[in-house]
Amino acid sequence: MYGQPLPLALHGILAILLCVAVVTDLKSRIIDNWLTATIALLAPVLWVAIGMPIWTDVAIQLGLGLLVFCLFAGIFALGGMGGGDVKLLGALALWFPIIPMMQLLLIMSLAGGVLTVIMFIRHKWTKADGKIQVPYGVAISFAGLWSIYERYLNHFG
Repeated sequence: MYGQPLPLALHGILAILLCVAVVTDLKSRIIDNWLTATIALLAPVLWVAIGMPIWTDVAIQLGLGLLVFCLFAGIFALGGMGGGDVKLLGALALWFPIIPMMQLLLIMSLAGGVLTVIMFIRHKWTKADGKIQVPYGVAISFAGLWSIYERYLNHFG
């Protein structure tokens, strides 16, 4: 299923879109809506390409996307994450089944912690004023790219 040309191409497009998210988040601390919408709208194309049954697999995937979006919307409401980050995570949850999505969230958390330390050091080093702004889309995209790598390139794990 996943080794076919169309699913491989779709994951390649996802990888490119995640790289765009990294660049835009680093430059402007914004992940554009068109980017997350494109990621979300390509997920059903993947579902069709891999022959995912509508009931139960597509329903579970939609539920996972909604659950991830709602959980991280709560973190957004508490000021812990940007809106673009929440939308990007919700869109990515449409691409990955439950276990790979949990792995993605773990990798995202670890990468986000490293990124936060780097941004803290940079903030102190430059003696910048105000709050530290962490481009968390970088950690999210890194985790998404890692998940794509695991699916296609890690044949030993």
